[in-house]
Amino acid sequence: MKVLMVLTSHDRLGDTGRKTGFWLEEFAAPYYVFKDAGVDVALASPRGGQPPLDPKSDEPDAQTAATHRFHEDPEAQAALAHTIPLADVQASEYDAVFYPGGHGPLWDLAEDHDSITLIESTYGAVKPVALVCHAPGVLRHAKGLDGAPLVQGRSVTGFTNTEEAAVGLTDVVPFLVEDMLKANGAHYAKKADWASHVITDGNLVTGQNPASSEEAARAVLALLGVR
Repeated sequence: MKVLMVLTSHDRLGDTGRKTGFWLEEFAAPYYVFKDAGVDVALASPRGGQPPLDPKSDEPDAQTAATHRFHEDPEAQAALAHTIPLADVQASEYDAVFYPGGHGPLWDLAEDHDSITLIESTYGAVKPVALVCHAPGVLRHAKGLDGAPLVQGRSVTGFTNTEEAAVGLTDVVPFLVEDMLKANGAHYAKKADWASHVITDGNLVTGQNPASSEEAARAVLALLGVR
């Protein structure tokens, strides 16, 4: 089994002058769930190379067992430093794709043609497509085989409007994940802010927030029949 994890290459938090990128927990927890299950993991990003890390996700209060493990894992750090450019990815080579969040994906991956094609090709091949926290925003322009929004009529979750308000970025992000999913016809559901919440609808897996990242990865393994 081979899973492709796709990370953002965007590092600017709107016009705030602050940095953003991918959220460390949302990469590290799924990465080790896959690796510990014996799954081969490849990493990609729009620009290739080292994706930008959201500095807030590396602060002491954001650390988890998975992030600590990553910081002590030179092999994982080297893999992250050499992500494949998305333009070079062949969807047929992977059994599933997984998108960690962080705010960065709302700017680049949501609009990236290669990412949209990867999602549509993977989903159309009835392979798992998983996205956590802000990453469900990457589904913004993805279409199903019928040409309708891929999420239309699907049960999904993603970073809530109230969670975005809690981090003070409602007026900074290019769009709100919850609002976009609803506007595209999805059946959006959520739990309490910051609670783990994962929804599987067919081969589409979505997680609400960072706390959902490990559960989302395990949902992918279940779809792949990996124990």
